[in-house]
Amino acid sequence: MELRDLVVTPVVIILVYVVAYFVRPRVTDAITRRYFFPALTLRIFCAIALGFLYQFYYDGGDTFNFHTHGSRVIWEAFMENPATGWKLLTSGGEYATGTFQYAQRILFYSDSSALFVIRFAAWIDLLTFSSYTATAVLFACFSFIGSWLLFITFYRTLPQAHRVLALAVLFVPSVIFWGSGILKDTLTLGAVGMLTYAAHDLWINRRGNWRTILLLVFSVWIIYSVKKYILLCFLPALLLWMYAHRLTRVRSVVLKIMLVPVISALLIGSGYYAVVLVGKDDPRYEIDKLAVTAQITAYDIGFYTGKDAGSAYSLGELDGTFGNLVSKLPQAINVSLFRPYLWEVKNPLMLLSALESLAILLITCWVILRNHAVVLKALRYPTVLFCLVFSLTFAFAVGVSTFNFGTLARYKIPLLPFYFLMLIHVHFYANKDMNKEALDVTE
Repeated sequence: MELRDLVVTPVVIILVYVVAYFVRPRVTDAITRRYFFPALTLRIFCAIALGFLYQFYYDGGDTFNFHTHGSRVIWEAFMENPATGWKLLTSGGEYATGTFQYAQRILFYSDSSALFVIRFAAWIDLLTFSSYTATAVLFACFSFIGSWLLFITFYRTLPQAHRVLALAVLFVPSVIFWGSGILKDTLTLGAVGMLTYAAHDLWINRRGNWRTILLLVFSVWIIYSVKKYILLCFLPALLLWMYAHRLTRVRSVVLKIMLVPVISALLIGSGYYAVVLVGKDDPRYEIDKLAVTAQITAYDIGFYTGKDAGSAYSLGELDGTFGNLVSKLPQAINVSLFRPYLWEVKNPLMLLSALESLAILLITCWVILRNHAVVLKALRYPTVLFCLVFSLTFAFAVGVSTFNFGTLARYKIPLLPFYFLMLIHVHFYANKDMNKEALDVTE
């Protein structure tokens, strides 16, 4: 915390609330209005709190490496020589003329995804005079925008479930905390919400416009630049959502039966192409390299960054083969959703994570036991399928490649809203008061 933070941050927060006051009538109705400012305020609070956590508990870490040892260097270069600062702002990791003296001070300069976050923060620094807390507040606003769009997307399909939808998307503790500071996870969380909103408007509601297309392209660019593996999980689920939605529009049972093989072939082909396309420019995410990438990442994070903190976990040996990777599927999903268990707690942050995981387990059991007769039937709804496939695929991806409970708490936040949304849709599918006709149309 510096003097500039005490001066600039209150001004930025006031401006954020002024803008939000004028924007709220355009993005809310009489029901959703009540959630807007509480959700925004929590994001802002958590953005600042996360900075204190990294400063006083971790004594540094990623968020300070992105800012203090990253974007601030670019801001200083821009203040001293705008031409040099511009080169760094638009750099892809190369050492242009006159930039080396600054670039060598940026810890993640050679890491393309981390450098993207640094450059993103540097653009904001130009507005906040490189105040950490002020920049973090604007990162939180980005995350909030994406989460609000995600909430609106599903509120339109289930308006009667607005309370639980708001809890699932806007108020999950770990999501709002780890998705609010100057971190990769903040950008990807916001971008996933934007992508879901844009895709739903374009292909499900069929009412998108050029602004929606721009939002779609922008969100894909953010995710691709920061964490490609999110797209590897999200795009197949999105394609399934689209194809399944088209199939529900067909009223003839005979025609549906005839179309299932065709749509299945299209889904497999387009899903495979999407995965290949995402990994085209990065050998780590090529299909035949995914198992090796997961092995290297898991051991690096688990045994080199987490063993001293007592937060490492293991799913057994990873040998870099695809078959071995798939064999870890049940354990990986379990660790992402339901662990750490209470008896695995080694520090205060793990306790909070364990309590949340216990809550997820209890909610899951309650929904399944209460609605056991219709759980399988609910899978015929495209939205249930989409949320289920994305959340479980993502749970497998991060669970099998992290091996550190502390890091996993951050990495898994994009899946939690979708997992809760799946449970909500299953429960309301079973509710006799549910407007089934409306669900058929909007899904």
